[in-house]
Amino acid sequence: MRTLFSILFCIAAAAVYNKEYMLSRFTQLSKHIKPITGNTFNSFFNTTRTMSAAPSNTAFHGLPVIPPSEALTTTVPRKIHKSFLAIEQSEGAGARVRRSIGTPQLRNFSPFLMLDHFAIPPGAGFPDHPHRGQETITYLLSGAVDHEDFAGHKGTIEAGDLQFMTAGRGIVHAEMPRQNSDGSANVGMQLWVDLPKSLKACEPRYRDLRANEIPEATADDGKVKVKVISGQSYGTDSVKELAYTPVWLLDFTVQPGGHVKQALPKGWNAFAYTLSGTTIFSSSGVSRPIEQYHNVVFDKEGDSIEASVEDSAETESRFILVAGLPLDQPIVQYGPFVLTSRDEVVQAMMDYQTHSNGFERALNWESEIGKNMVH
Repeated sequence: MRTLFSILFCIAAAAVYNKEYMLSRFTQLSKHIKPITGNTFNSFFNTTRTMSAAPSNTAFHGLPVIPPSEALTTTVPRKIHKSFLAIEQSEGAGARVRRSIGTPQLRNFSPFLMLDHFAIPPGAGFPDHPHRGQETITYLLSGAVDHEDFAGHKGTIEAGDLQFMTAGRGIVHAEMPRQNSDGSANVGMQLWVDLPKSLKACEPRYRDLRANEIPEATADDGKVKVKVISGQSYGTDSVKELAYTPVWLLDFTVQPGGHVKQALPKGWNAFAYTLSGTTIFSSSGVSRPIEQYHNVVFDKEGDSIEASVEDSAETESRFILVAGLPLDQPIVQYGPFVLTSRDEVVQAMMDYQTHSNGFERALNWESEIGKNMVH
């Protein structure tokens, strides 16, 4: 009964993230659920205790974002595997998102779990909610978003800033927009990244990256500008140790007539998301124009991507290029919990509902920014 109650309790929390899909998946899980043995619990709890023994501000536990022994080249541009429009939908409490990864079009594109292009109008937001087992990368394009969690961390990211959050063994937090005087929405991107199984029980960790900390590079006589958020572009390296799972994140602005040749680590999964304008992606003599709000998924084969904007284009284009190291592990995701087995998912539900094994501080906790939400 305790397990069944935990499942039902967490349906509501999970529905915030994927609504009808999540409800149907929980129904499937409840039909096949088995009692969790003591060995299963003990194995995960022992890992949790071992991983959490060190404070969250100790040495970096992740893998290097730039492969140390690999030569980066631009001789074989990757082909487009598929491209599709990110359709706008409701999310959270009044927010609007264009979700591309985490939909039937592209699900569990390891290590990527979800990509949202969000707009949070006045009175909307993402009030108190849990996470376990993943990292989130939030990139604010305009406005400002406040953050608060049950460990006492508080902060604000503004236009051009990023927050890298490692949920690890468990976090409960709120993400709420500033109320802009002109009534405009707060706009940004949020990417969910899977954690290696060995790090899913680590302590939560944050790293804010301010806009003025992000290196920039230019190319093609100034027609190409790139913010090197994570990774390497045109000889410029990013700030290190941002996320535990290696991810490259590059923000390109290309003027009419500009051409991009960007190396990527071999074997990594990669995609681009087009924020504005029309971008032409090319490979093996084939060029494809991609319009605004599309996700472009690249083949694994190849060492780079090529992109350009026509000379006659009326406006510049802007796109985010993302690449990540695939993780050789199962993905079992139910709402905000991302583990590698159904047993671990059920355990996460129980831990959240019983305020244990990482969620102790959730007992009677409410964020101040969530209380101040405008209704």
